Amino acid sequence: MNSELIGKAEEFENRKFKFVTTSDRILASREAKSLILEINEVYKQSKDTHLMDLMKRLTIIKQRIDKRLKGKPLTA
Repeated sequence: MNSELIGKAEEFENRKFKFVTTSDRILASREAKSLILEINEVYKQSKDTHLMDLMKRLTIIKQRIDKRLKGKPLTA
């Protein structure tokens, strides 16, 4: 379970992010969020620093995706 989850997270992290549509970005953001939450549940039990580092890297990727989703602010 634990190694399978880490494998999925590392595969997501190493994926090339070229989103053509907004729905692709939304799906990637949701996938990142679910991976982070699953890893957090395991981290609560084990307190493994490797899991914390993985969560931090996934959070950075998710923040980039969310920033792209929100777009540029309109200027007056």
